[in-house]
Amino acid sequence: MPPDRRTERQSALRAALEGEGLDGLLVTHLPNIRYLTGFTGSAAMLVVRADATILITDFRYATQAPSEAGSAAVVEVDQKSVWERLGRVLSAAPIETLGIEGHSLTVRDAERVGALTRARVVPTADLVERLRVAKAPEEVAAIETAAVLAQDALAEVLPSVRIGQTELDVAAALEGALRRRGSEWHPFPTIVASGPRSALPHARTSDRVLGRGEWLLLDFGAQVDGYCADLTSTVVVGARADERQRTVHELVRSAQQRALEHLRPGMTGKEGDALAREVIAARGFGEAFGHSLGHGLGLEVHEAPRLAPTSDSPLPMHAVVTVEPGVYLPGWGGVRLEDDVYLGPDGPRRLSDGRTELVELV
Repeated sequence: MPPDRRTERQSALRAALEGEGLDGLLVTHLPNIRYLTGFTGSAAMLVVRADATILITDFRYATQAPSEAGSAAVVEVDQKSVWERLGRVLSAAPIETLGIEGHSLTVRDAERVGALTRARVVPTADLVERLRVAKAPEEVAAIETAAVLAQDALAEVLPSVRIGQTELDVAAALEGALRRRGSEWHPFPTIVASGPRSALPHARTSDRVLGRGEWLLLDFGAQVDGYCADLTSTVVVGARADERQRTVHELVRSAQQRALEHLRPGMTGKEGDALAREVIAARGFGEAFGHSLGHGLGLEVHEAPRLAPTSDSPLPMHAVVTVEPGVYLPGWGGVRLEDDVYLGPDGPRRLSDGRTELVELV
């Protein structure tokens, strides 16, 4: 059994609250609630004070919430209104200053919180997310398990891909393989983009029919114990790659390889991004790489830190990030290669297999 880290996570949060001059925090972002208590339901609010952690949910989770939270939180289940129960909880032990998650609560709900308490309500930013950036060994292991599961699913599906199938056909086969291998859900909508549509970095999977000799870009993920993996592969369907395809693929592969070899904790997100961006720009394709190199992975598929030209923040030790350079040429297609990487004290370690050689499905 992995160690139960919920008490230490809550203690770290309380120290952060004290540093911010807050007497308590209302946590409403569900991944943060899961991180602090273990509760996996779809509706909850969590009050964290110096002397208590109180999980408020509704009738649907009357059995699940106490089972999952255990000793990590006092569970309050309300049959009628979680908001009324929140008001009673806040009134039972009045505090002076209550933080709320400004990125999670709507303006309307923030006003509702203000009406329920005499405390001064203060929006906060990323208090729990900052704790989540550095991953414990069991968190890294869950992401790695999800990555292995995902690449095994892809290995099953690729040999069956044929000209005449639609993008939706391929996505359905891939999602089925992910679920059969134990993925709890898809961390984001699976992207399968063929031909010129592969130049759309975040294409929606469509009913377009795969053509001979075209790019097929697959961006997909898996989820294990709540933790996400995120992978991208770009292959050629039904023919050998032509010279232009080989050139662009090798360029993206070289850019990714440089980043995978040289990423280190402590360098800024901007410096990490530049490892790949410089390779692509030197070949004249800088304008064709318009997104950041990568992002953090964990209970969410997009979380801190960021590997981006705008990020001056250092990459933390024990973070897990994606490394996903791409080149996108409208009307022709695009190539993106993505692996998941743990930034440990011994340097970067790939959690996915890093097999980025050009695949031709002939």
